[in-house]
Amino acid sequence: PRLFLRTAEFLWQEGHTAHETEAEAIAETRTIHRLYEEFLRDHLAIPVIAGEKTEAERFPGADMTLTVEAMVQDKKAIQAGTSHYLGTNFSKAQDISFTSRDGTQQYAHTTSWGVSTRLIGTLIMAHSDDDGLILPPRVAPSQIVIIPVTPKEDTRDAVIDSCQALAEILRRECTYAGQALRIHVDTRDVGGGVKKWEWVKKGTPIRIEIGPRDLESGKVCLQRRDQAPHEKAFVPKEDFIRNASETLQEIHNTLLSRATELRDSNITGCTDLESFTRHWSQDAPGWLSTPWNGSREQEEELSKKHKITIRCIPVAPLDGQDESPAPCFLTGETTRQRALWGRSY
Repeated sequence: PRLFLRTAEFLWQEGHTAHETEAEAIAETRTIHRLYEEFLRDHLAIPVIAGEKTEAERFPGADMTLTVEAMVQDKKAIQAGTSHYLGTNFSKAQDISFTSRDGTQQYAHTTSWGVSTRLIGTLIMAHSDDDGLILPPRVAPSQIVIIPVTPKEDTRDAVIDSCQALAEILRRECTYAGQALRIHVDTRDVGGGVKKWEWVKKGTPIRIEIGPRDLESGKVCLQRRDQAPHEKAFVPKEDFIRNASETLQEIHNTLLSRATELRDSNITGCTDLESFTRHWSQDAPGWLSTPWNGSREQEEELSKKHKITIRCIPVAPLDGQDESPAPCFLTGETTRQRALWGRSY
């Protein structure tokens, strides 16, 4: 077991559908595949490679398995979500049939798709650092935490009142991704340093500190979780309110860009067996993209030898990768197909 990746019990988001025709079922399979790709990109700030599994890697009993593959910071792959076209294999086994338009009994074309708590592990491993979690704004329980700094008792009430007032303005006037901002004011009577590091570890996107001097200057101390914990910016309170939603989007964009750069810089094109073997024998990090038209038996032999798998056959060309016909790195036969190889969790 690996925490949040492969545990004794899963929490699933799972769906099954039954369709009259193969075309309708395949369209459903592809729709869910796109939804998973968009969710990881737009909500979790995780770029994925969308592709199809090979026969050796597809879901048992499926005619087609589509996957979204994420690279985490140790350069390994995580299968973040899958969508399967099952043909009539399961409907025949379970007698899922219907009366067709011509009055005959037909077996339904079925699909199955799902993601699980594995996405939590993927999120942690894609974005976090040595200080703790880093959460994209759309999924952070609190998008902004406001921390009153109250070194003196005679200014404590004024500072807390200012923090609460700022929170109310942000909730009332600002939105992000079509929803009111999620704001928390931490009024606990504990040291400011303790509060700060607790919210750093929890990955809250924005931390705001307000103290007596900030009341006098009309500014707030802004700290972003996508930046180093010691980085601060003192900005006028009105400017922060006006730009709060934009700042959250900037944090999302930074996380997505950072993860995309990591992934793309660790996918290497490979066109010959010697380079392929050397890469894995040296335990080099990252994935290899190769021209491929080998058989299932050849794929399984390479996978077993190097402890790797074909993560997917990408449905779209990878950035910077040549997709013109080329010799398969193993058989030498010309192919347009590219296979993405890697080690995975």
